[in-house]
Amino acid sequence: MASLREIKGRITATKKTSQITSAMHMVSNSKLRRAEENSKKFQPYVNKLQETVFAVASGDREASHPMLQKREVKRTGYIVITADSGLAGPYNSNVLKKITSQIEEKHNNDPSKYSLFVIGNMGLELLKIRGYEVTNSRVGLADQPHFSSIKSISEEAVDAFANESVDELYIIYNKFNSVLDQEVTQRKVLPLSHSDLSSDTQSSMQSLYEFEPDKETILATILPQYAESIIYGAILDSKASEHAMRMTAMKAATDNAKELVGDLTLQYNRARQAAITQEITEIVGGAAAQEK
Repeated sequence: MASLREIKGRITATKKTSQITSAMHMVSNSKLRRAEENSKKFQPYVNKLQETVFAVASGDREASHPMLQKREVKRTGYIVITADSGLAGPYNSNVLKKITSQIEEKHNNDPSKYSLFVIGNMGLELLKIRGYEVTNSRVGLADQPHFSSIKSISEEAVDAFANESVDELYIIYNKFNSVLDQEVTQRKVLPLSHSDLSSDTQSSMQSLYEFEPDKETILATILPQYAESIIYGAILDSKASEHAMRMTAMKAATDNAKELVGDLTLQYNRARQAAITQEITEIVGGAAAQEK
């Protein structure tokens, strides 16, 4: 049995851990609110841009653009979004499990058939350790990232498709549904299709647009912006998921620490009571021996 000093030391250490995890839970809760608000505020912009792209790309004469055309897939690009740190439950492991299984099943682990654009230090380090080739990476994103902070990697990913370095582009991230519900999602970014852009509300808005100089010139400008906005929107969504998962993980860690403190306190009291009983027994035994 552990000594009283050892048990008391474990109680003290567990209480300090509980204070840390409790503080991290509150910080993540605050960050989650801002991240969720940022994601919601950005969505109307994406919807309006999508509506505009649809209006330009369709109509009496559907416009053509390389980003709207499928081609034979020889190489696939993946944008993988992870966190820069751990302690977020299965946030990082779920995304990494998804991309590694995808590479194994679809590309047979052949580096010539895929390109990886990794966001987040956890994903970058783990993929490198496992021997995967990373084309480009971005680490150190703020908890509330601005578009300018990811513009370089999103531009490179989109340019890779435009230059035919990759023939399709996907993004893998944790989609935020609610505080208790996040799911790993694989979304196709390029090539865009008319079916991806169409909806009843967008169809009703086509007549409001007039195009100058022509549809192809306009698409050449707004399609890359639209693809980049999809990537940025996924990053905002992913950040909300990260804070939600970390908040949940820290809440569970705090509860477990409190439960452990309770068990250790009970163990300490029992050990202390046994020690006291032993001392009383020895005193009574000594007094009885003197009386004889």
